[in-house]
Amino acid sequence: MADPDATADARPSGLQQLRAMMAAGTGAPIAETLRFRLVEADEDHVAFEGAPDRSVYNPIGSVHGGYAATLLDSACGCAVHARLAADQAYTTLELKISYLRAISEATGPVRAEGRVVQMGRRAAFAEATLADAAGRLLATATSTLLVFAR
Repeated sequence: MADPDATADARPSGLQQLRAMMAAGTGAPIAETLRFRLVEADEDHVAFEGAPDRSVYNPIGSVHGGYAATLLDSACGCAVHARLAADQAYTTLELKISYLRAISEATGPVRAEGRVVQMGRRAAFAEATLADAAGRLLATATSTLLVFAR
């Protein structure tokens, strides 16, 4: 019978998974849909970049808050993902967002950066910022995530 620990050891860690996605130029389907990508991943920091356009506008003529929320949730989640062992997974339990500036097509490229505030065995706490190319803060988020065995 195969040793289940040997199988887990053969799988890549969370950080290795993220780096492999970047190297392959791939990402999660949501990133393809909203046209953003993971550009940095290490044990203390992850970053996503995107360029919002009219495809993510709401009926009032600006970028939908869900676009910013998705980038911030991705940054918080992947910051935790980078700390996971091969046999662990996570899910967001709570996401709190503060929108500081309106985002439009004219905003240009945006960057979401995430980091882990506290990593426990069952719960992780992360935070993220979303800024434009000039470094102006557009939105911030804090997140609580559940960590569990795969």
